[in-house]
Amino acid sequence: MNLDQKVTFAETVFAQEVDGEMVLLDMESENYFGLDEVGTAIWQAMQEEATLQEVLEVLLDQYDVEAEVLERDLSDFVGKLLESGLVEVKER
Repeated sequence: MNLDQKVTFAETVFAQEVDGEMVLLDMESENYFGLDEVGTAIWQAMQEEATLQEVLEVLLDQYDVEAEVLERDLSDFVGKLLESGLVEVKER
């Protein structure tokens, strides 16, 4: 993962926050995905920020965690979203 990249959401994915957690529906596969509190924070930051570096910085302000750990977790999360076809990662 390159932190200068931007995540874009698939047009077939609908997201709705329910009780502080995000529920995603992929209309193409008809699969539901549930995100916990941290996953929801990452999803929301990706919607608001231009690059993964900016997402990382926002999350570092929200959570008491080492940057290396958070960067690895962010990379894993984005990887799972990519595998599920929920997002695309593009150069900025």
